[in-house]
Amino acid sequence: MLTSIALCTYNGARFLPPQLASLAAQDLPPDELVVCDDGSTDDTCQILERFAGQAAFSVRLERNPVNLGSTQNFARAISLCRGKYIFPADQDDVWLPHKLRRLTELLEQDGQAGLAFSDATLVDEALVPLGGTLKTALQFTARERRQIETGRLFDALLRRNLVTGAAMAFRSEYRDLLLPIPPGWVHDYWIALLISAVAGGRYIGEPLIQYRQHARQQIGERRPGLMQQIQKARAMGPARFRELTNAFRAAHQRLTDSPGYRPSPAVLASLAEKVRHWSARTGLHESRAGRWHTIWREWASYRQYSLGWKSVAQDLFL
Repeated sequence: MLTSIALCTYNGARFLPPQLASLAAQDLPPDELVVCDDGSTDDTCQILERFAGQAAFSVRLERNPVNLGSTQNFARAISLCRGKYIFPADQDDVWLPHKLRRLTELLEQDGQAGLAFSDATLVDEALVPLGGTLKTALQFTARERRQIETGRLFDALLRRNLVTGAAMAFRSEYRDLLLPIPPGWVHDYWIALLISAVAGGRYIGEPLIQYRQHARQQIGERRPGLMQQIQKARAMGPARFRELTNAFRAAHQRLTDSPGYRPSPAVLASLAEKVRHWSARTGLHESRAGRWHTIWREWASYRQYSLGWKSVAQDLFL
């Protein structure tokens, strides 16, 4: 098998039919669709069963006995895929007809690339364009663009996640490195960070999906206003900082302990420095003592491992 789509569903009946139609309309049809449903109580499973009965490719529907949450649901779906390339899929998006082919071509052409990802058009509930893309919503900096374009995706991801799972494809040979996914992670960031640590990544600036934004979605990409950013920063207490520090520590441990994958010493050193920096930031939110001194000492690290002046302001005033 060449391509597997890993689709996760949960009470998605309202938006699922257009997504399924877009998967069926791919000009490079998938070899299989693996669906893990996380305990839907609406018509999601019935829609999937009808689709499976008429699809021109294999459709495997698995119903989780307990609710796993989105990250672990994706981990399960990924574990069941048999294709060379795995395409995570959300239940509420719409794929352009050439998405599967374009990302597969990128991975076929570059044997060193472990993953490929694209831009996406932001649309509302009715699929009306919102006037922007993922790249504009995420506000790629000039430095991040240079890093991605010059094959340094891992360096860009050390600062923040820039890869959305619904716009990504990756080689299944890295599945043993990725699974299981530890606590504190969203699946797409974990996948992108670990694969970019041991292999290359390719980016295509062309939007290949319509990325639906609506009130019920778990994660969206609408650009937050200043007050929303401040409120989100204030909500990050010491416990959240510890959780994020431990999450990156788990990534370092996975890369160190996984046989068959050899990240460079520089990659491991950079990730260890990310853990050290976030541990220092955690200390700032546990105690205000020595705050100015710590921020001054960490000044250079804020730009490389956090969000620069925004993170400085968060640690200094919130």
